[in-house]
Amino acid sequence: MSFLTIGHRGVMGVEPENTLRSFVHAERAGMDAIELDLHLSKDGALAVMHDADVDRTTDGKGPINEKTLSELRELDAGQGERVPVFEEVLDAVRSPVQAEIKDAAAARALAEVMLRRDLADRVEVSSFHDEAVAEIARLVPGVRTVLIASRWKSDVVDRAKAVGAATLALNIRRLTLEVTEQAHAEGLKVIGWVVNTQDQLRLARALRLDGATTDYPEIRRAGRFTA
Repeated sequence: MSFLTIGHRGVMGVEPENTLRSFVHAERAGMDAIELDLHLSKDGALAVMHDADVDRTTDGKGPINEKTLSELRELDAGQGERVPVFEEVLDAVRSPVQAEIKDAAAARALAEVMLRRDLADRVEVSSFHDEAVAEIARLVPGVRTVLIASRWKSDVVDRAKAVGAATLALNIRRLTLEVTEQAHAEGLKVIGWVVNTQDQLRLARALRLDGATTDYPEIRRAGRFTA
């Protein structure tokens, strides 16, 4: 089975995160998929940004949901990049995409785009929130979903199964081989995040993970040779 390497917000270790520049770099580096984050703007646009506000990653201030898309467009997201919307990313790269949603409202907006552009095969949808995973699965027949967790209890595999997720994306600093084996026994894949060093890559292999999310393109190259 191949080991998947997913570019975290593009390749945020070397480019401004969640920008077209970062996504294009990730694709050119050969990442198997590109991960990004979605928030709704005040006027309902699917803005690509991790945080709920713009303070950390742009030269602006305030919550995304209090700004229109036009207002978001005026911000510098790093090295002159602008805050993209989801469909711009789809047009800028051809790679598979893993889109993280924060709530059920974002799920509904994403579902509209996925159905209109027939994206169930290309776009995998992830979330920390069980209800958001369940909502996108209800709205988009055949969509592949991922339940994310940083801290979890012994029921994390059962939670993933309950919402129909095919994959668990788990914090590698807390992952154990027992969890991986339990997930695999139930037919689930397990992705570790974030894998940014050779030691973490070796750990991912030792944990028998199906793949890893990384900030750095060189992890993709190293992953091809790490047993």
